[in-house]
Amino acid sequence: MDHIVIDNLTRRYGPRVGVEGLSLRVPSGTVFGFLGPNGAGKTTTIRVLLGFLRPTAGRARIFGRDCWRDTHVIKGEVGYMPGDLRLYPWMTGADGLQIFGRVRGRDLRTPGAELADRFGLDLDVPAKAMSRGMRQKLGLILALVHEPKLLILDEPTASLDPLMQDRLNQHLRELAARGHTVFFSSHSLSEVEQLCDRVAILRNGKLVADESLDSLRTRVHRDVVIRWPSGDAAATTEPPGCLDVDLREGRYWQGSLRGPMSELVSWLAGRQVSDLTIAPPDLESLFRRYYKEESGEP
Repeated sequence: MDHIVIDNLTRRYGPRVGVEGLSLRVPSGTVFGFLGPNGAGKTTTIRVLLGFLRPTAGRARIFGRDCWRDTHVIKGEVGYMPGDLRLYPWMTGADGLQIFGRVRGRDLRTPGAELADRFGLDLDVPAKAMSRGMRQKLGLILALVHEPKLLILDEPTASLDPLMQDRLNQHLRELAARGHTVFFSSHSLSEVEQLCDRVAILRNGKLVADESLDSLRTRVHRDVVIRWPSGDAAATTEPPGCLDVDLREGRYWQGSLRGPMSELVSWLAGRQVSDLTIAPPDLESLFRRYYKEESGEP
């Protein structure tokens, strides 16, 4: 089952387009990365999904229900962490759990305390005395505490330290393994590369990519560095089809892997090599290239 289905969605703000002609499917049990720079249309899409904005055209559905017409039903099974989280200055974590528990008709104090212990948050500290990172933790706890079928996170790790990011990632993986869905919005591909199963990339309000991370990696060239033991490497002929050598300097080659790695390894097996470095796929460079194409940068 697809927890999120978006069909030809357009949302305009007068003459300005927030998102245009967007179609997307998010299967249950996945961690889905929703990427793009600031102003690309990510937050507009999320606000439509949550029923805060009405589509100008097209439609969006969650759990098979219309996001505008049935938003009151959908919200019961959704957790949301906004990118611009704001809390009442007087509110403690314990207050937040009590308020959210009343709204949802459930006692959330015990699971909330367990999450607070996992994320290292004192539930008795008022928001006005919290650091930005502490407020971010409280927002995540309030979004996670009722174990929603669908979790929508807008830039959730912006103020978290690396250790806390690891704890959050682990928790999100556990949720996905139990069939929950995470819709993870970010402007940085590196932030979601280790977490997400699939990514969609927005550019100027339009979808420019929607595929698995494994598929993206097949389209990214790997940097290759070869060091030869002696002699002039410039005299060595590069393997046809699998390696483009950009720099030859003495015993040093630097280039890009263009074909299967097995072909390069087989070619090198019959030659003497001092050292070989093959970098992992650089998805960040691919992500940046999408936006250079839009802006006209070289």
